[in-house]
Amino acid sequence: MSRMNLFSPLEIRSVRLRNRIGVSPMCQYSYEDGFANEWHLVHLGSRAVGGAGLVIVEATAVEARGRITPGDLGIWKDEHIAPLARTAAFLKQHGAVAGIQIAHAGRKASCAVPWQGGLQLSPEQGGWQTVAPSPIAFRESDAAPAELTRHEIHHITEAFAKAARRALEAGFNLLEIHGAHGYLLHEFLSPLANHRTDEYGGSYDNRVRFALETVAAVRAVWPENLPLLLRISSTDWAEGGWTIEESVELARRVKALGVDLMDCSSGAMVPWAKIPMGPGFQVPFAARIGREAGIATAAVGMITEPAQADAIIQNGEADLVLVARGFLSDPYWPLRAAKALGGSVDTPVQYLRGW
Repeated sequence: MSRMNLFSPLEIRSVRLRNRIGVSPMCQYSYEDGFANEWHLVHLGSRAVGGAGLVIVEATAVEARGRITPGDLGIWKDEHIAPLARTAAFLKQHGAVAGIQIAHAGRKASCAVPWQGGLQLSPEQGGWQTVAPSPIAFRESDAAPAELTRHEIHHITEAFAKAARRALEAGFNLLEIHGAHGYLLHEFLSPLANHRTDEYGGSYDNRVRFALETVAAVRAVWPENLPLLLRISSTDWAEGGWTIEESVELARRVKALGVDLMDCSSGAMVPWAKIPMGPGFQVPFAARIGREAGIATAAVGMITEPAQADAIIQNGEADLVLVARGFLSDPYWPLRAAKALGGSVDTPVQYLRGW
């Protein structure tokens, strides 16, 4: 048998990806009151037309206070379903698996959009009270978040489950829970943000409790035949923070709860972390988690060149490659990759003369 490559199909439960190229969730900060719009449809639809096997909709807030910015996408009310359904249908019509990432920003919420500085908004600027496992701000200039009560923790877990139901109704057939990049689930995992003394803080078992309860609640409502992914920061890149060893153990535990694939990112817990960024710098995390936890993984982070992405699959370092920067600069990245590597991606008939 020939080795797997970037253009090999990938089957996860009942879902089949036409290749192992995925569009990584990328916030666009271009919405009002959480509603998907024409930008959403055209931005993501063009990537499906461009040949991606999987398109994952950006971090989509499970409650309004869980938005990173006022411009974030939302799935906290039923009215959000219809415009999301329009995008999901278009993605599937053009051969991509339609995925969506559900998220809560925790203490990193209530910020201006990046091109307006990205700093936390005051109430006078339209900001809101943020929440976290402990009242520790992300930046010194930020207001302290409110410490979540047990009741509020359970309410947010249920908000994730309700978001999963809405994603299903909107027609998505792959779901990812966002547990990375310093947002709420990650905040509970990391000792740098979680100083609680109850059953949600302190020991490893306590710090992972919220993530495990959320995964279990989502898996209970997400159909058994559809894939569930979890994005994590594999390490905080900071002394005293979350580690790769802890990520491996978390992967083992969520696999037992029905997670099918770990999306292996890193960092963004604290602004002072020293991250050795470079091409494919996070790939070793995907390789180690996959090997030691016995679970499928996705590699992400500065994977920009087709040969680089293909080597990750051929070397068995990950089962899926998620591309972000490459897709921002070129919606047709898979077509270009296929031309460079001799792979096969169906070119839209409308574009044949250009390829």
